[in-house]
Amino acid sequence: MDLKEKVEKMIEKYIDHTLLKANVTNEEIEKLCEEAITYNFKSVMVNPNYIQRCKQLLKGTEIKIGTVIGFPLGQNTVEVKVFEILDALEKGVDEIDYVLNISEVKNQNFAYIEEEMEMIVNLCREKQIISKVIIETCYLTESEKIKVLEIIKQIKPDFVKTSTGFGTGGAEIEDVKLMKRIVGETVKVKASGGIRDLIRFEEMIKAGATRIGTSSGVKIIIEKGHN
Repeated sequence: MDLKEKVEKMIEKYIDHTLLKANVTNEEIEKLCEEAITYNFKSVMVNPNYIQRCKQLLKGTEIKIGTVIGFPLGQNTVEVKVFEILDALEKGVDEIDYVLNISEVKNQNFAYIEEEMEMIVNLCREKQIISKVIIETCYLTESEKIKVLEIIKQIKPDFVKTSTGFGTGGAEIEDVKLMKRIVGETVKVKASGGIRDLIRFEEMIKAGATRIGTSSGVKIIIEKGHN
């Protein structure tokens, strides 16, 4: 089965069904989980305060619960990020997407980035949960992206992710290609931010992403069904 056939057969399993806005309500979380069940998405991605509610709503399904750490700026201390992860684990999380410290990347303090990543990724491995590193590509130069990706290739989180969706830009095809070129098969790529239709979704998969973070998952599935 080639990539095109695989995507056509399992499009829903590429999707982290996402709801991370500041004014989320209980009703919206219930709808998110209902949609995840209806369309059999890979996961729901919510803020930490909704992990337990999603756990109840998704009980008996195989849908994973993901949350965000150090979100959306990435400038919490390592100690705070670790506490956030431990708290999320207590509440039943399966996957974490953490924002690396973008400020320290801009300061060229790559030793800090490496130490932070190693601590977080090792904790996730120990606790047997999926780790995704958000590098927020819109703020980084080409050389900064490459340096961070080289660290990611070395430490081996489960995924590198393009964006929070809260920055000045989202996922770009060239960034996904760059990620895949640097990390190869060592680390998977998650594209997130501004992926709102089937065309954009398929472009990201073709570029090398194997997970898509989007709040438009239902729209994308419906578009696929109409093709």
